[in-house]
Amino acid sequence: MTSNIDSTVDTTQPPGVSPYLGSRVFTLRFTSTTRGARLARRLVAVRLDEWGVPYGTGAHDTVVLVAAELTANAVRHGHVPGRDFRLFLHLRDGAPAVARIEVGDTRGERLPVRPGPLPEGELAEGGRGLLLVERLADRWGWCPRPGAPGKTVWAECALT
Repeated sequence: MTSNIDSTVDTTQPPGVSPYLGSRVFTLRFTSTTRGARLARRLVAVRLDEWGVPYGTGAHDTVVLVAAELTANAVRHGHVPGRDFRLFLHLRDGAPAVARIEVGDTRGERLPVRPGPLPEGELAEGGRGLLLVERLADRWGWCPRPGAPGKTVWAECALT
């Protein structure tokens, strides 16, 4: 498990390589299980509160929900037995401040698709995760994981 809980710099990168030097960054690997996704969501909530985005605010709730959907998708659609998923949370100060959530999994052949509108009267319980991400995040997308198998799905949310 890799963590930089007390650091403001992503220590998983060699010095001078990280584009987030001096930013608030949290990164951790989780088991690719529903329990791992739930823990990731809870730690995102705690970290945001510690960084000054308090519980119960719209910005906090939005980022936590987006992180929950991305981690749930990594478990459901990106699961490879014996492999973890990686969560990366970056809070960039500015006007407006922006939270970036990245979730990397090792299954590169199952790529996310931009959701279309739901059919009228659709009552299915699944299939709405990326629709929520699309509506809540200011931007989102995916890219191949550099130097590793799989993909990273990311989203950015302005903290206004």
